[in-house]
Amino acid sequence: MRHPLVLLVLTLAGLALLTAPAFAEEPPGFVVERAEMRLVDRVYVLDSDIRYTLSPDTLGALDMGVPLTIELEIQLVNPRWWWWDEIVAELTQSYQLQHHALTERYVVKNLNSGAQQTFAELGPALEALGRVRDLPLLDVKLLGSGEHIGRVRAALNIEALPAPLRPMAYLSPQWRMSSAWYEWRFVS
Repeated sequence: MRHPLVLLVLTLAGLALLTAPAFAEEPPGFVVERAEMRLVDRVYVLDSDIRYTLSPDTLGALDMGVPLTIELEIQLVNPRWWWWDEIVAELTQSYQLQHHALTERYVVKNLNSGAQQTFAELGPALEALGRVRDLPLLDVKLLGSGEHIGRVRAALNIEALPAPLRPMAYLSPQWRMSSAWYEWRFVS
C-alpha cells in the first residue's frame, strides 16, 4: 500500500519539475506593449513601455562583458490613401546595456544623451530600459494639422557588436531580436 503512494508522489513531483520551466520563462524577444504621444510645451513627447526578454546567446554575451545596443525607431507618418504614407519625422534613440563583471553591475546608457543608470540585477535594468518617458519627438509647428500615425519598434543593433561576433549574430536567430511596429493614431 505504501509503494503506490510513494510512486504517485514521485511521479507528480517529476511532472511538476518538467512542466515548470515551460510556464516560467517567456520566449526571447522584444514587445512594445504601449506607446502614446503627449503635447508638452508645444513639443510632442513619447511615452512607451517595452518588454525586453533576452535570448540565451545574448545573455551569455552580456555576462561576458559584450555591450548590447538596442535601438528604438520612431516614425511620425501622414497616411495617404492614394500613395505611400509620408514619413514626416523619424528618430532613432540608441541605448546600450552592459554588464561590468568587476562590480557585478548592469549599466543602461542612453547613447543619444549620455545619461546612464546602474543596477545590481538584470531584471530592473531591462525594466528601466523598457520604460521610455518624455522623449522629445517633434515641435508642434513641424507637424501639419490632421490625422497622423505614430509608430515605434525596438531592435538589437547587430552592427554595434564586436566584429568577431557579428557573423555568428547574423546567422543565428537568437541574435535577430526586434519587435513588430506598434502603431497609434493621433490628431494634431
